[in-house]
Amino acid sequence: MSARRPGVSVGDLLRLGVFGLRTRPTRVVLSALGIAIGIAAMIAVVGISSSSKAKLDQVLDALGTNVLTATQANGFGTPEPLPDTALESVLRQDDVEDAAAVGVTPEGRVYRNPYIPAPETKGIAVAAAWGDVPRVLGGTVRSGRWIDDRVDAPPQAVLGAAAAAALGIETVDQDTRVWTGGQWVQVVGVLDPLQLAADLDATVFVPRGFAEQLGFDGAPTAVYTRVDPERVEQSRDVLARAIRPGAPQDVGVTRPSDALAAKTATDDSFTGLLVGIGGVALLVGGIGVANTMVITVLERRAEVGVRRALGARRRHIRDQFLVESLLLSLLGGVAGVVIGVGVTIGFAVGQGWPVAIPLWAVGGGLAATVVIGGVSGLWPAARAARIPPTTALAAV
Repeated sequence: MSARRPGVSVGDLLRLGVFGLRTRPTRVVLSALGIAIGIAAMIAVVGISSSSKAKLDQVLDALGTNVLTATQANGFGTPEPLPDTALESVLRQDDVEDAAAVGVTPEGRVYRNPYIPAPETKGIAVAAAWGDVPRVLGGTVRSGRWIDDRVDAPPQAVLGAAAAAALGIETVDQDTRVWTGGQWVQVVGVLDPLQLAADLDATVFVPRGFAEQLGFDGAPTAVYTRVDPERVEQSRDVLARAIRPGAPQDVGVTRPSDALAAKTATDDSFTGLLVGIGGVALLVGGIGVANTMVITVLERRAEVGVRRALGARRRHIRDQFLVESLLLSLLGGVAGVVIGVGVTIGFAVGQGWPVAIPLWAVGGGLAATVVIGGVSGLWPAARAARIPPTTALAAV
């Protein structure tokens, strides 16, 4: 019968590892801090990015991704303006749920009073409006109401969010007026920012009849259409052909929500850069763990000699120091996860975003610490196992 080889249980290895870390608390904290910074950076970056995307999803769910914008196509040569019948043509399509149009008045100018110099327009545009533009675009009227868009409606105006801020008007009442076209015009409403058409925020909307007095030529600049959510892609070609049956290529149809999604894709590349920086910090932390374990081996040569003299095998010594390295990295990883989650929650709550921390980020962070701990501790542990007992005891 062969003799049973002496071994060390997992519990004993863990106790030895914890004891080794407790004897050098300052060094352990500093080494674990490098791991913690790397893990915290990666989790915070991924968590904040995910929270931002969750907020965008909420916005898109509220606004809808079934809004299409028809404008004149940009290409070689002079672009053809949309026909003045564009809105009526769009509304006749089966897939269209609602639509509205705007037409910019190139010579329109709006001022707070008639004493402001003509060049000081503050970038405010004047546009004729057909239909309920804020309703189609998922916007809201902050104060007052939307314009009466009949052709024979009396002069009136609704201010986009940026236009209202430039004119110093927050709310409206019966005395709220602006100066345009050489006359005072009643302001009947102020809009909140339009997420799906931010370019309209610096616009003052007026009825078509009054816009013609300001030089409007009757051609819409853009037609905003809310279509059947199940047929968004098919509706793009349908709208172009409906507006210009003989030349659909002269009509550009886009989906505003695609621009928001593109912005998120741009943010993703920046997020990848930041995750890479976090990875570098994690690598530096791993080097710190390896350095700590090498110094630990040198300082504990006497302990290694005594254990070897008492019958411990090389693998027992190797396992002891490897467990210490794993525990040290895991300690930093747990601290990094806590810090990263805390930073994400604090930032998301501060921005009014939903908190979204992917489980794969947390699990991947902890797994990374285990890998780093194992890789960082392999060589120091193997070095400790190779120390001859006589050489180690000489240090006692």
